[in-house]
Amino acid sequence: MSTPTHPSSLTGRTRCGDSSRFPLRDFLRTETGSAAVLAAAVVAAVAWANVAPGGYESFWRTDLSVTVGGHGVLLHLREWVNSGLMTVFFFVVGLEARREFDMGELRERSRLALPLAAGVSGMLVPVLLYVAVNAGHGTAGGWGAAMSTDTAFALGALALVGRRMPTALRVLVLTVTVVDDFVALIVIAVAYSGNVGLPALAVAVGAFAVVLLLRSLGVRRGAAYAVPVAVAWPALLFSGVDPVVLGLAMGLLTYARPAGRPALERASGLFRLFREQPTAELEHSVRLGLASALSPNDRLQRMFHPWASYVIVPLFALANAGIPVTVGQLADAFTSPVTLGIVLAYVVGKPVGIVGASLLVSAAGRDRVQLPVGVGALVAGGTVAGVGFTVSLLIATLAFDGAALQQAKIGTLTAVLGSVALSWAVNAVLARLPHRLRLRSTIGPAEAIVDLAVPVDDARDHVRGPRDAPVTVVEYGDYECPYCGLAEPVVRDLLRDFGEVRYVWRHLPLTDVHPHAQAAAEAAEAAAAQGRYWEMHDLLMAHQGALSGRDLRGYAVGAGLDVERFMADVRAGTGAARVAEDVESADLSGVAGTPTFFVDGRRHDGAYDIAALSAAVRAARARAALDAV
Repeated sequence: MSTPTHPSSLTGRTRCGDSSRFPLRDFLRTETGSAAVLAAAVVAAVAWANVAPGGYESFWRTDLSVTVGGHGVLLHLREWVNSGLMTVFFFVVGLEARREFDMGELRERSRLALPLAAGVSGMLVPVLLYVAVNAGHGTAGGWGAAMSTDTAFALGALALVGRRMPTALRVLVLTVTVVDDFVALIVIAVAYSGNVGLPALAVAVGAFAVVLLLRSLGVRRGAAYAVPVAVAWPALLFSGVDPVVLGLAMGLLTYARPAGRPALERASGLFRLFREQPTAELEHSVRLGLASALSPNDRLQRMFHPWASYVIVPLFALANAGIPVTVGQLADAFTSPVTLGIVLAYVVGKPVGIVGASLLVSAAGRDRVQLPVGVGALVAGGTVAGVGFTVSLLIATLAFDGAALQQAKIGTLTAVLGSVALSWAVNAVLARLPHRLRLRSTIGPAEAIVDLAVPVDDARDHVRGPRDAPVTVVEYGDYECPYCGLAEPVVRDLLRDFGEVRYVWRHLPLTDVHPHAQAAAEAAEAAAAQGRYWEMHDLLMAHQGALSGRDLRGYAVGAGLDVERFMADVRAGTGAARVAEDVESADLSGVAGTPTFFVDGRRHDGAYDIAALSAAVRAARARAALDAV
């Protein structure tokens, strides 16, 4: 049997192995990875502006016109980046917000109250501080530049200084930044747009109504939406409303859902037809079938997110972060209410607003609303949320010009450095706390969402390891799936390294792609009837390429079974009902591919290598230890 490519290197999604990577984890990795590219772009912009200040400004003020049929749009290069490319950035933000509502932490609406309050308060308090510092100076109108967290920088900083923080903190920071961006776009549209031209705005609204109509009709082709979007964007521009709001609106409209087994099975059937008759028509059908198995949100996020993170946002930084730095300018900036207001807003106002609102909502909600992380982790998240950049600079370019704009840029960059330093200090203090106190300060009291629909039952499930172990790992697997074969030694290492873990195997034979999987699962159940389940399991996993009836008979001999009884049970299909129960439980839990892991009832959304699974088990063990205190 050929050795398959390791799942972590795959770029496509298949039913066998599709559970190794999940969108939220991909989103976090993309954002944190792009933070380095964004930082490099900032450094490049500052260097360019200081080496050739005239060349920097003249380049970004170059006019670029796009004309169609005698009508066109003429903007500076910087404006094309800020109002054009940034529309794509906010589209990606909207996609992730919708995913969180449909499939993520916020699918339980009761969990929305706390991050919503934290996000709003985390903007309101900084704005009040900025206005207080700038009152009477004529610069208070730039308050919008002092309120929004930068997703890429914040998650990158958290990955750098908060590697021991629970995953729930990253999710909380991500949710708060989504709230930030949503409110910031409302602020841009209302407070920082020019005089609104009603005819152009009416055209934009009409074009968006066409988008809503297409969505209600179930149209999935992206090309169908391109025309109304292409009309709405310039119409918003001419109306005086910044067209970046269109990106967020389109993202929020794009629903997310997991790939279902029926759709995947249809795609498998189409592929088999193409394998038998490779015609252009069938190739087109296969592509459509594969695309229809994934939600539009998933497809569009995978398409646009890397571009937004690695190209658009760094390009935005290159176009806007260039600041000619001299001793005199720095001295003026750090005595300017604009700079001081922005620094104070982000470094002090952000953590005060986020932490204060979270604690108040949690206290008011009692048992109904609980902190997703401990207070110490919450403070660390509040400080790292003070890393503002993208939207801050975007609003600064709308609110200021001349010296005030330069002072706002210096304030924004200084706030980034100050917030990262403060977050590092908080994490350093938490790391030095006694173990039990550190657990209490980082892991919150809120119960994790349980994704496993059918709980583990010691009386019926196949369990390996201590039955009273504090952490339970469940795998839905297929004996013919090569990815399950790759995961098998990882599971063994996990059980060896963690003595307090119990492991449960549940059957999910993918019969449309693995013709021997069902028979192998029933053979394992026939062995279980003689008390030799795990012996047969190990033999089946070790010989995934040889699962014919003759092979199964040989494994019965190797497992020390009564061979005739075993073969009679296999021929009678006595294990089919037991396998069907596992398949039904998989469907109830939304499992579509193998292997899929659950750790203490929570679906594991990472790779299934030893590092990723060990991290999930350690987090579950820490929570169990905290619950036992």
